[in-house]
Amino acid sequence: IWVTPLFSIGNKRRLEEDDMYQVLPDDASQVLGEELQRHWDKEVRMAAKELRIPKLTKAIVKCYGKPYAVLGIFSFTVIKVIQPVFLGKLIQYFEKYDPDNMDALYEALGYAAGISLSTVALTVLQIHYYYHVLRTGMKIRVAICHMIYKKALCLSSAAMGKTTTGQIVNLLSNDVNMFNEVTTNLHYLWIAPLQAVVVIILLWYEIGPSCLAGVAVLVFLMPLQTMFGKLFGSLRSKTAVLTDNRIRTMNEVVSGIRVIKMYAWEKPFSALVNEVRREEISKIMSSSYLRGLNMVSFFAASKIIVFITFTVYVLLGNTISASRVFVAVSLYGAIKITVTLFFPQAIEKVFETIISIGRIKNFLLLDEIERPNMRFTLEDNQDASVEIKDLICYWDKVNILQLTCLPSRLPQSSLLSAILGELPHNKGVLRVKGQLTYASQQPWVFPGTIRSNILFGKELHPQKYEKVLRACALKRDMELLPDGDLTVIGDRGATLSGGQKARVNLARAVYQDADIYLLDDPLSCIFLTFILPDSLTLEQPRILVTHQLQYLQAADQILVLKEGHMVARGTYSELQHSGVDFTSLLKRDEEEEPQTNNNHSVVKHAFSQNSISSRNSVVSHTTSMHSIKDGAEQLLEPVQTVAEESRSEGNISASLYFKYLNAGASILVMLGTILLSLIAEVAYVLQDWWLAYWAGEQEKLNINATVIVQNGLNITQELDLGFYMGIYAGLTLASVIFGFARSLVMFNVLVKAAQSLHNRMFNSILRTPVRFFDVNPIGRILNRFSKDISQLDSMLPNTFVDFSQSILQNIGVVVVAASVMPWILIPVVPLLIIFLFLRRYFLQTSRDVKRLESTTRSPVFSHLSSSLQGLWTIRAFGAEERFQNTFDAHQDLHSESWFLFLVTSRWFALRLDGICAAFVTVTAFGCLFLRDGLEAGAVGLVLSYAVTLLGNFQWTIRQSAEMENMMTSVERVVEYTELESEAPWETQKRPPPEWPSQGLITFDRVNFSYSSDGPVVLKDMKAVFRPKEKVGIVGRTGAGKSSLVSALFRLAEPEGRIYIDGVLTSEIGLHDLRQKMSIIPQDPVLFTGTMRKNLDPFSQHTDEDLWNALQEVQLKSVVEELPNKMETVLAESGSNFSVGQRQLVCLARAVLRKNRILIIDEATANVDPRTDELIQKTIRDKFRECTVLTIAHRLNTIIDSDRILVLGAGMIQEFDEPYVLLQNQESALYRIVQQTGKPEAASLVCVCVFIYNTCNGKSHFTIVRT
Repeated sequence: IWVTPLFSIGNKRRLEEDDMYQVLPDDASQVLGEELQRHWDKEVRMAAKELRIPKLTKAIVKCYGKPYAVLGIFSFTVIKVIQPVFLGKLIQYFEKYDPDNMDALYEALGYAAGISLSTVALTVLQIHYYYHVLRTGMKIRVAICHMIYKKALCLSSAAMGKTTTGQIVNLLSNDVNMFNEVTTNLHYLWIAPLQAVVVIILLWYEIGPSCLAGVAVLVFLMPLQTMFGKLFGSLRSKTAVLTDNRIRTMNEVVSGIRVIKMYAWEKPFSALVNEVRREEISKIMSSSYLRGLNMVSFFAASKIIVFITFTVYVLLGNTISASRVFVAVSLYGAIKITVTLFFPQAIEKVFETIISIGRIKNFLLLDEIERPNMRFTLEDNQDASVEIKDLICYWDKVNILQLTCLPSRLPQSSLLSAILGELPHNKGVLRVKGQLTYASQQPWVFPGTIRSNILFGKELHPQKYEKVLRACALKRDMELLPDGDLTVIGDRGATLSGGQKARVNLARAVYQDADIYLLDDPLSCIFLTFILPDSLTLEQPRILVTHQLQYLQAADQILVLKEGHMVARGTYSELQHSGVDFTSLLKRDEEEEPQTNNNHSVVKHAFSQNSISSRNSVVSHTTSMHSIKDGAEQLLEPVQTVAEESRSEGNISASLYFKYLNAGASILVMLGTILLSLIAEVAYVLQDWWLAYWAGEQEKLNINATVIVQNGLNITQELDLGFYMGIYAGLTLASVIFGFARSLVMFNVLVKAAQSLHNRMFNSILRTPVRFFDVNPIGRILNRFSKDISQLDSMLPNTFVDFSQSILQNIGVVVVAASVMPWILIPVVPLLIIFLFLRRYFLQTSRDVKRLESTTRSPVFSHLSSSLQGLWTIRAFGAEERFQNTFDAHQDLHSESWFLFLVTSRWFALRLDGICAAFVTVTAFGCLFLRDGLEAGAVGLVLSYAVTLLGNFQWTIRQSAEMENMMTSVERVVEYTELESEAPWETQKRPPPEWPSQGLITFDRVNFSYSSDGPVVLKDMKAVFRPKEKVGIVGRTGAGKSSLVSALFRLAEPEGRIYIDGVLTSEIGLHDLRQKMSIIPQDPVLFTGTMRKNLDPFSQHTDEDLWNALQEVQLKSVVEELPNKMETVLAESGSNFSVGQRQLVCLARAVLRKNRILIIDEATANVDPRTDELIQKTIRDKFRECTVLTIAHRLNTIIDSDRILVLGAGMIQEFDEPYVLLQNQESALYRIVQQTGKPEAASLVCVCVFIYNTCNGKSHFTIVRT
């Protein structure tokens, strides 16, 4: 009753999140998760004691077993089996009908009342049963999700290598859903056999030993279905691995979509995903065929059982009678759904759940990060400090390296990892006194406002906040952004530039009240490097990893690392006097160090040891926990995405059904399927009708007992058994064969539809402009590729086939009943009208609830994806509990919609069952009131069909509603197949094969905006980049540097004209354009797959070419050390390579492509000077004949360019030779150079002058006043 007001709201307007009821305290994610976690921890301890592997099933059973076991009593209802007995007695009354026998009539009225009451009781019990089992399933699912996320926050670096984002998303979307399904069916494992036993006893009493023939079929079916169940299990485990792979690849594609588009690599990725999907679909198709066989066994088993039972019964010399036929048919009918549908479904789900529990258990048993007792809180008047002595660390026990990690990782970052506790240490002393904070090298921001990213759970102190914004040069950005610091950051910081992300990342660390600040080269991505460590106004120790030498003088102490060893230590002046030329260590010639490149780049750690007591900045462990709790609510406010997820309204249209079916079959195949279904249904109905007709003919003979004289002997006339049994057998065989064919064809069509829609959605995603990925969080896109596609793969075909078979069966039932007793149509027609009205009323609300359930699921995935990216930062700040609370809040919101879907479904079921109970009552008593002139066979048929109709009619309506709700997944997938598409990849106008031969780029009045309603980021740009010219592009963050590259690559369509060698770029296909330019992007992106695929996805180059390219960028030795060399499969996103090495792989790609135009987008921001110099040298040598545009943060990388373009607010401020610009003290470049500090500025000017004089053939230097 309490749900009814919601329906009236749902019928007036679209439901919103505010309309949902708050989650019940017992169903809260935190409560459920912590309870199950306690049982799991206990089980893990017990298993360790008993030297066995822990069992997750045991923990689940201990936590939820008892209340769930009690629910079985609701579902095992003897009522279901007693009903046919009442029916038999009622038919017997008609067989022995005597109008004058009133006692018999009263008895019959009692049986009619029995049928009616048993129907009502069944309705009440089943409503309670389904409500409670589904709620139990929800509780287990929510608790497991809580545990999975909690575990993800604690994974060690080694464990992270054993899992992927795709796998964790799959666990949270598909594996945990098994609990919803298994709890519904599990009780039938014991109910089905028990009901079967009761039915056998009643049948023995009714028709004697003949019932054993039918029972034999049941006995044969049960082990067959168990075997099917095992097959389901093995197929599920294979499918799950393929789904993991597909979602992981999708995650990488969505994360690296800019790079994929700029490289024009859409086709190989499409082929890769399609191949994984093809394998996945082949397993899903096998599962679907098995499901089809199971479903046919549900429809055909009862036919075969009744056929065999009565064949044996007649062959044993018995005569058929209506009461016996219909009691037997009804008794088999009563257990048909339990034994032939729910029982095999239970077996299927149990085996699938065992696989899922195994996958979840393996994840929960992964290694957690070990934090040995190395962190100490500060006592009063103590200084914060980090103490390191004889430290040896390893990332992998196989490769133990002194204070470093595997050769592919950088030693300086490893030192910070060790201090953070991320890198386990083997020997030595590492003590950290005080609270840590950390700014990572690759900036991490989470979806939410800029303010929530900086505060990170701390309270807002306006003065301090302003100070931090100024120190991190964010003040001007806040003025430029539409909503200031309340601007919502998209997923992966999509709405911010690289520099803004880096500064927000740094501001977060600075705002914390920590005792020790760990800064892992946070300034590398920022142009105009005036954010010196000292300007952060911190008095606590700061450990800064940096590649930028200008900061060394500001450091109190410098630590020089090489190959994981400390080679020097002291102040700047001490190191200068010690004879250690630490700056030249960065530029050591390659001959001296032939083996390694990135892995020994020497890095400075500036220890600022101001001997100042930490006063009130000392944060004890307890107070920091308080601040986390206080901040929990703050984080809940901004976790919103850039744009609200679109949600359809109104009915699911017929056109959507057509699109869905047409995706899997042509119109001809659809018509064939419909015809096949009709033939199967006709055979199905005729078999029942023939049995009733046979019983009727037999009854006429019995009443009339005709005796004929043949050859002088009196012979009682009998039916021709051969004729009746032959037709009966033929009809049974036809219904089974056509039933099988119908089921398999329909599953085939629907699974093909799922495959086709997935491929269309993926191709649509690949063709949509980049802007789409900036405004849609990754979780939202992955939600469609994981949960919605999983619905299309397995749940929807099942429901669809079930519904289509049920509706045909119902039509058949009504037609047969009406042909025997036309007045039955009188209650059927209004009943149908009421049903359809109820369905429409229910769906109006239910569809909205289902859509809400889909949209409230996306934030769960987004939050997980974002947390995994920023795992080290979250742990360094001790924010795990706060992030867990946010995850729980997202889960609770999803639970609200899921619970609402559960109760609205029960509301609907109760009303349907109630109406059906009324119909059965009317029919039972109606037969008695119209008792004159009714045959027993007709009454039996009508009553048994009325009871069948009770189950089938409302099951069909319920399945149709369920199907319509599942069609919201099709709706969401189809929405993504119709996304706005960017320009075609190829057009009629193809550029000449050797284009561009020169590399002349002309911008003619170009305006550029990322979306039609977005701000213009390049304004009226006119510029010519001459062939073979090397141009440096500089400007503050947000000046339009990266937008210039986006316009050149047409990531959004620019206004105005851009020519390359005289060809207008807007007239040619995107692939023709993008394949002819090479780019080394700002964020180096590697994909899971072999090293070969990462370099050459189209397989266009020979092995020799690939090895030569790696040699050019000095990565050859590194790749040769890999286990399978070029065929080695890289970790997710290439995470087993350092940032510098990934950048070199991108350079190798550019070397391979041999294009006339090269764009370098801040590519050397995250690499040390040595790697930077290597990249610059390669560019000078290999790209001498190319036009090179370099966007740079470090002036020394572009000061030797032919010309420098200075951008500001999307416009060209100046564009000339560096020497000419530096002569003018009013120029923007002159001001930028001066901001680097006097020594660096002098050095840059000298380089500039030297190059100018060399080019102009002058031997003397012109003195430039600096």
